[in-house]
Amino acid sequence: MTELPMSEFLVAPSILSADFARLGEDVARVAHAGADWIHVDVMDGHFVPNITIGAPVVKSLRPVSKLPLDVHLMIENPERYVEDFAKAGADFLTIHIEAMKSPSETEALLRRIRHLGVKPGITLRPVTPVEQLFPFLSLVDLVLVMTVNPGFGGQKFMADQISKISALRNELRRIGHGALIQVDGGVSPETAVLLGDADVLVAGSAVFGAPDVREAIRNLKTARSVAKPVAQ
Repeated sequence: MTELPMSEFLVAPSILSADFARLGEDVARVAHAGADWIHVDVMDGHFVPNITIGAPVVKSLRPVSKLPLDVHLMIENPERYVEDFAKAGADFLTIHIEAMKSPSETEALLRRIRHLGVKPGITLRPVTPVEQLFPFLSLVDLVLVMTVNPGFGGQKFMADQISKISALRNELRRIGHGALIQVDGGVSPETAVLLGDADVLVAGSAVFGAPDVREAIRNLKTARSVAKPVAQ
């Protein structure tokens, strides 16, 4: 896989900040406003201290939009559920390295996700050293850097995680692999200018809470034109 050149960020609005009473309408609204992906946060109340949605909601969203459904599994034992989410229509499935018992099981699950016809992704909590992801980068299409602690929306952006993004960019270049780097947590036009080494921005309240959703997405996309990559 070669690195994908982009002059703008891809924007993946997180439905965690949508109105769940009008979820289909909200997804259609951001898709019409220029979103590139739809980000779906799945939480089980065990791996993180919150409970959100499951595969049936992903299945219900599949007919609403043709945009890729980017599913972030913040759950224990993800191997039990990846097939359900694949069948529901997920395009990306991202697992947490902390949810896996061993490197061999991590590798096996990433290969299984791809075998199911879904693009595999991997991520980590802010406290986890980024180097723990390096052995698996060649197996994934997406690497997610959390710039908040996973579990709740609306948290403050953690600037000390930016170094992980540049480390991942350097390592991906070293191995000649073009997986996309995604950032999730406290993302706004103000913080996006710090993320020049990223490719995909997940934004919840910055999109769904904006008075003009189209302008909010456009501002996030174009932030890359002034963002400064820090990878060497």
